[in-house]
Amino acid sequence: MKLPVLDNDTSLATSEGCQSSGCGSSDDSLTHLPEEIRNKVANHPCFSEKAHHYFARMHVAVAPACNIQCNYCNRKYDCSNESRPGVVSEVLTPAQAVKKVKAVAAEIPQMSVLGIAGPGDPLANPQKTFETFRRLSDEAPDIKLCVSTNGLNLPASVEEICKHNIDHVTITINCLDPKIGAKIYPWIYWDHRRIRGEEAAAILIEQQQKGLEMLVERGVLVKVNSVLIPGVNDQHLKEVSRVVKEKGAFLHNVMPLIAEAEHGTYYGLTGQREPTAAEVEEIQNSCSGDMNMMRHCRQCRADAVGLLGEDRGEEFTLDKIEAMEIDYPAAMEKRAQVHQEILEKLDADSGAAVQPQVPAASRPVRMAVATKGQGLINQHFGHAREFLVYEASPEGVRFVNHRTLPRPYCEGGDTCGEDAESLMAIVIRELQDCEVLLASRVGFEPWSALEEAGIQPNGEHALEGIEEAILAVYQKMQAEGQLQAKQPSLQTA
Repeated sequence: MKLPVLDNDTSLATSEGCQSSGCGSSDDSLTHLPEEIRNKVANHPCFSEKAHHYFARMHVAVAPACNIQCNYCNRKYDCSNESRPGVVSEVLTPAQAVKKVKAVAAEIPQMSVLGIAGPGDPLANPQKTFETFRRLSDEAPDIKLCVSTNGLNLPASVEEICKHNIDHVTITINCLDPKIGAKIYPWIYWDHRRIRGEEAAAILIEQQQKGLEMLVERGVLVKVNSVLIPGVNDQHLKEVSRVVKEKGAFLHNVMPLIAEAEHGTYYGLTGQREPTAAEVEEIQNSCSGDMNMMRHCRQCRADAVGLLGEDRGEEFTLDKIEAMEIDYPAAMEKRAQVHQEILEKLDADSGAAVQPQVPAASRPVRMAVATKGQGLINQHFGHAREFLVYEASPEGVRFVNHRTLPRPYCEGGDTCGEDAESLMAIVIRELQDCEVLLASRVGFEPWSALEEAGIQPNGEHALEGIEEAILAVYQKMQAEGQLQAKQPSLQTA
């Protein structure tokens, strides 16, 4: 099949897929799916909320060009200071990408997934993208292959996708209405010309829907990402969720707009605000009746390496890879063993009781967790770059979302305590709906500040499983009479 070729002119903008590389889901929402599908996502950190604690992923940046312009995107090359979609430190050739994948897989045996998500759109760079996938299918057949795309070239690429063992595809679909689309996409590059406005949005929407249907017909798992843009598509995303579910997508990831001015995007420079965590959760909940929702997305860089929420890319730059001696067959054997051990643990954990012994009338409680992965409370409060938020209720424990910090409260050395008050204010703002914060350790000063803000620090469950620890804290709160429904205060004249 001959794929369309785009001019790799640097004027082609970043992909909508740039902001589509994050992922996640609540595993409880997958229990109704056929066993074949559940098996496909069991070790996929981007499709399974449970798996993301244990399995690692990586992205290779082989796709610099894009065929659409998005108001929320701005590619940045040779940049190690930003952790967001569309940003990379090195753009790779397919040969370099394959070498990097094998090096990472050897050094990080938990790595299970390789994705191409940018920094442009993979399907606007079909030769580079599919050469990378072809070589990986031959040289690293045990690694799952994924691609994220804005969908404009998807119908023309479906047959090629199916040739290379790519059974996970993410499409970013932000709207179904061209009037809304015109506010998100200034232009698309289609049929050798640049098209603008509602005409451009209508073509993009048609191609996305057609590609989604074609993938589902061929048994490819499709995840849909949507960027939540307040005042633009926020009230429209429930309809998006309903339609993509009807057409066979099995997961929907509603992600917050990233629009800080320093990133140089149109939305950032024009003052378009980002949604709050509460607004994102509200939209996710409103869509959840129609669709399995993902809630642990990290909106990763286009060259991310490691567990979700961490980036070990600096350990695997091209110069460092050249110095490595890799026995890849031995690495494959070790990785298979590690994967089997993790899957057995996940299977055992799935059968464990997770329903707390508390009265049905007990109110839910939200708790924040500092973790470095492995499903454990294993991170010092001061070292956390993010907190995972869970909700305990009489029905059990459910993952809500994650809250990201601009940097850890204490990075060690001279930075510890620097801007501590402002950083603590950010922590308190991000966790204002939480009553408990679980970490391996919490220092005296942040402990006091958290208590004053109504967030109870807890270091008693270091190295314990997250859900088990949350259940224990919740049941202790019940024993101490803290779970009665809160009554609204009476206002007197």
